[in-house]
Order: sequence, then structure tokens, then C-alpha cells
Amino acid sequence: MPVLAIANQKGGVGKTTTAVNLAAALARTGRRALLIDCDAQSNASSALGARPNAQSGAQLSLYDVLAERVQISDCVLQSANEGLYFVPASPDLAGGEIELALSEEREFRLRRAIAPIRNSYDDVLLDCSPSLGLLTLNTLTAADGVLIPVQCEYMALEGLSHLISTIDRVRENLNPNLGIIGLVLTMYDSRTKLAQAVVDEVRAHFPQTFSTVIPRSVRLSEAPSHSKTVFEYAPQSRGAEAYAELADELISRLTPTPHPTPDQPEYFVACATTVDTPISPAGTADAADDQPAIQPEVAQPEPRESRPTSAAAALPGTITGGAA
Repeated sequence: MPVLAIANQKGGVGKTTTAVNLAAALARTGRRALLIDCDAQSNASSALGARPNAQSGAQLSLYDVLAERVQISDCVLQSANEGLYFVPASPDLAGGEIELALSEEREFRLRRAIAPIRNSYDDVLLDCSPSLGLLTLNTLTAADGVLIPVQCEYMALEGLSHLISTIDRVRENLNPNLGIIGLVLTMYDSRTKLAQAVVDEVRAHFPQTFSTVIPRSVRLSEAPSHSKTVFEYAPQSRGAEAYAELADELISRLTPTPHPTPDQPEYFVACATTVDTPISPAGTADAADDQPAIQPEVAQPEPRESRPTSAAAALPGTITGGAA
């Protein structure tokens, strides 16, 4: 089953929000989704109900896996969302990156750890840290494809070429199967010309950009403070609708075509990953700045009998698109 790294070395672009809510949206379609928190900040873990700052030893984490103390299956927790499982991170991961630097085949630790369980899930998502350090290198080596969240602001574009170059180097030297499954435009504010300029610029350079755009949403910002996904916290919000649509689009991309052509390549294959023209969108804001933001049990996945046809179909009621 595919392993997807959700990566961007720039912080604050919506990586963790996308990882948590996309995994939840995939699970709502009946798929078994596993989210692995690869960031020492542990935000994805806390958003799903884990308490990474609890007393030492109270909870196994990805650090214990990378230190080769336990199997990754021993760390899998079940979230409050049916079908969604996760491996929590802990602050110890920050020190673990230093320990990995002294190890042999350090880039392959996570890949070896995931191998025994990847076929137990329909989707495995890796929430990367906001850097291009050794932990992120591990996730790129372990992944089949990369999903890149891009904030709809100019500064978010400046490091994009660097990330693409890193992905190219990883493919050349460590993981020849690595490709870019797509770019996800996040925090879109329809009130600004700049946001639309960024959308147009990214789509001009990267045709594999998802058509779904994630809006700037108060509900998306509030949900993690309640240790909930947006589908639990505000299932009829614009954010929930957007991530449901993104999940459906991703599932469509993950379905291989019987006879792929250059115009319809198999997923993860030969996506253009170089930038020939500098990315420099122009645009000025025509409105106000950002809108105001306002112990799980260890378990193994079990198959479910019925599956909704899409993530959007699994949403309760009708999404009105009103409050964010």
C-alpha cells in the first residue's frame, strides 16, 4: 500500500493540519489509514488525542522505533476516528536525530521499520518535520510519494525549489521510486489578490497540483485544541468539505490506470520535479490580513464491511459552505 510523506521544510504551511485531516478523510471512506508523526513537536499526536509530554516511559513513540527498541506495531494507537490509527511522536525525537547521525544506514531506519506493517493499511501517511534534516530524509527514503502543502502566500514559495531539488537527490541516491504525488494549496484567502496569484503561479509550474484548494478556516485552527479532527469538531465546515474532496482526489490519483500513457502516468511516476523558471508571483492584498483564529488504546486495524463511495459522501448532512 502507498506510503506518502507530507513534506515542506517551511513551517506554518499546513503540513500537520493536512496530515491529520486527510488521514481522517481517507478513514471515513472505509479505508484503513495509518498516520506516523515524524515531528518532535508532536502536534499530529496531540491532535489525535495522544499526550506526548506525559511521564517518560508512559507511552511508546516513534523515537523507540528508530532507536530499534520496539517494533512499530507495538506503538500503533487507535484514534477516536474509526479506521484511523497513528504512531505518536515525542520530544525525544529531537535527540534521536543526533543519535541517528552516528548510525550505519541511518537513512533507512524508518523504511525498514514500516516494511512489516505497510500492507496492513490502505494508506500510510508520514507527517514530516519543518526541516530538511535526517528525520525528513528518513521519511523521503521510506515513502513512495510526496504530497507538498503550499501556503497561498509568497514566502511559502521561496523554499519550494529547494525542496524539489532535495526530492530529486533522494530519488537519485536513496529511493529511485520516489515521486511527487501532488501539491496542495492551503490557507487560501479569497479576499486577497496575492492568494490567487500564488495559486496561478504554482499551477503554471506544477501541473500535478491538486484541484482542491484548502481555505483559511477558523474551524481547522480550533479543532486541534480540542484534540479532534475537523470531521469531529465541525463536520459541516468548509475545511471538512475541502479535506473530504482532497481525499477523493487523492484516491483517484492512487488508482493506477490499466495502460498509462505519458499524459496519464501511473501514480508516483515521472512527475516533473524541476523548476526551470523562478517562482515569483506578483500580487497585492486587497483585503484584511489573515482571518482571526480563534488515552487512546493500543489497537490493530480491523476490516470494515461497508465503505462509503467517497469522503465527501461520508460527511453528515449538507455542507453549506457558510461559517469557516
